[in-house]
Amino acid sequence: MRIRIVGAGAMGRGIAQWAASAGHTVELGDVRTEAVREAVDFVRSMLDRAVAKGRMSAPDSAAALSRLLPLDDPWAPGPDVELVIEAVLEDLATKTEVFGKLEQALPASTVFATNTSSLSVTRIAASLTDPTRLAGLHFFNPVPLMRIVEVVPGAATRAELPPLLTELVESCGHRAVTVADTPGFLVNHAGRGLVTEALALLEESVAAPEDIDRIARDVLGLRMGPFELMDLTGLDVTAAVIDSIWQGFRHEPRLRPSYLTPNRVAAGLHGRKTGQGWYAYGAGAPAAAAEAPVTGNAERPVFVAGAGDDTDAAALRDALAAAAANVENGTHPSAEALVLVPAWGTTVAETIAARQLPATRTLGVDPLSLPGGRRVLAVTPATDPATARDARAVLARADHTVTVVRDTAGSVAQRLLASVVSIATSIAERSLATPEDIDLAVTLGLGYPTGPLAWGDRIGTTRLLRLQRALHTTTGDPRHRPTRWLTERAQLGLPLTHSGTPPEACIG
Repeated sequence: MRIRIVGAGAMGRGIAQWAASAGHTVELGDVRTEAVREAVDFVRSMLDRAVAKGRMSAPDSAAALSRLLPLDDPWAPGPDVELVIEAVLEDLATKTEVFGKLEQALPASTVFATNTSSLSVTRIAASLTDPTRLAGLHFFNPVPLMRIVEVVPGAATRAELPPLLTELVESCGHRAVTVADTPGFLVNHAGRGLVTEALALLEESVAAPEDIDRIARDVLGLRMGPFELMDLTGLDVTAAVIDSIWQGFRHEPRLRPSYLTPNRVAAGLHGRKTGQGWYAYGAGAPAAAAEAPVTGNAERPVFVAGAGDDTDAAALRDALAAAAANVENGTHPSAEALVLVPAWGTTVAETIAARQLPATRTLGVDPLSLPGGRRVLAVTPATDPATARDARAVLARADHTVTVVRDTAGSVAQRLLASVVSIATSIAERSLATPEDIDLAVTLGLGYPTGPLAWGDRIGTTRLLRLQRALHTTTGDPRHRPTRWLTERAQLGLPLTHSGTPPEACIG
């Protein structure tokens, strides 16, 4: 296929390298001819690096480079061009101007694709004489390494274009997911679950950014914590995406932005690129603070508050017993015992009030943190500090690390996970993408250890529904309300990854 790429910046040159390496003839144009030269030099250096690392042979590298054809004029006639991929400035007026010129220069048979990450594909296409010829083809940076592409049909896009673009993408070694033309498409939309909830936890002073990141990595298994991720992406970029998606979905509470970000953006605290974000960067930046040493009494007796058939309480007792902790039996704690509550979706304070437990020596433990190396301990405003230090020492037995956080419904990991799954199920509920594509796009595009729907299934739909209902009831915040997708599947015994039976399948 002969492909023309308009825009020789980071995305355009990445797409050019990807397509040329896959065997396609690629014309690369830009209004700045020096940008085209720089892009060709960059692609050459990337291909040389691939050869040096043994990922590509020298003949294949030379052949790929020979297929990359720099253009002096991006609007030059191209009777043989079958596909144009636009990768210019993320601005509606600029993109519509580009496609208007291309429509004059290229045959009516040429398919148009926009690499927009945030603009409406339908609005871009509406400026064309023939809006049916344009679709979204959203790549991620760096294109050769991020092996996921969103195929986005606009409202007027011809039905045959998404399958054609999907076939192209997958024949070049990437995976394609078809996504509705909605704010954030799929990956950016799904990614709001983690960062918006992390910011909400920070707003509520539940934990510091570094502790939320540690829990996200060590308890949930994410490669990066949400604040590390915001610093890498750039808080200016993240805040703009959060705001645009929230506004695009008419202020949906699940997507609600934080009041914390505007001032930080205005102050230039954007992350790695400015040297200071949630963390400091650069040669003079201070080293990350070490976690506080464990100083409490690890031999203090501990009582686990929970009914005999409470699986979370049983899991906590087993974990403590495996670490040879001094666990009390019976139905009530002794006068010396610290009391641990494995809270699921509720607060420790609520359990203290409901069970008449001693407020100064009752603390919470997140059940999600029990299987791994980091455990999460929640303290209430009434907690005795000495008891908290002892509880940390008890949980740290057998070389565990313990993070202490403020008591909140569901604790940190539960809230992050519930939000990630909630956003994914709302995407599925609206039929913006299939369950399979949601999980594929999130694992490849965001690097999560598993897709959010499969993650929810691993927790269990009934247990997850109990978590979200408890969060919603305890906080009263509509951001935590369960989706219909989760509620129905929990009630019917179906997994979250199940598409379900649509009405049209029952006709005829």
